Amino acid sequence: MTNQLTATIEGRDFILEREFKAPRELVFKAFSEAEHLKRWWGPRGWELTVCNVDFREGGIWHYCMKCFDERQGDFYGMESWGKAVYEEIVNAEKIVYIDYFSDAEGNETPGMPPSHITMTFEDRGGSTLLVSRSRYESEEALRQVVEMGMEQGIAETWDRLAEHLATQQ
Repeated sequence: MTNQLTATIEGRDFILEREFKAPRELVFKAFSEAEHLKRWWGPRGWELTVCNVDFREGGIWHYCMKCFDERQGDFYGMESWGKAVYEEIVNAEKIVYIDYFSDAEGNETPGMPPSHITMTFEDRGGSTLLVSRSRYESEEALRQVVEMGMEQGIAETWDRLAEHLATQQ
């Protein structure tokens, strides 16, 4: 499974798995510190122009991705805001949060489905198995994000994560 994303749908759950050639503590840091997130979060051609992280239970991560790749046509120049509200954090093991589409002020975007995400980081003796389980309010809400290209976006984002992790070791 190394360097390959596996995506599975089970009812209202969208499950993503990938093994990264990096220690679990580093992979966890890449998801918990703004300095890391700024370097890899988002699909290819997109960059984080805003990245405010309050990484604690009850804290919020508010960010903006902007498309800087002219080859992406209508997406060029587009901004996509998001907000995560952290519910549970177990150092180097688990992050649980609610993920929202939002605006620049952090208000949730009406009509866009939030997801309840549990990410686990499993030590594989020098590499890390990352499992992300996103639960949606309904199968229809899950279908909506899948049709928006969520799987491709995550695949590209996690490719960028793998590239970033390789530079940190």
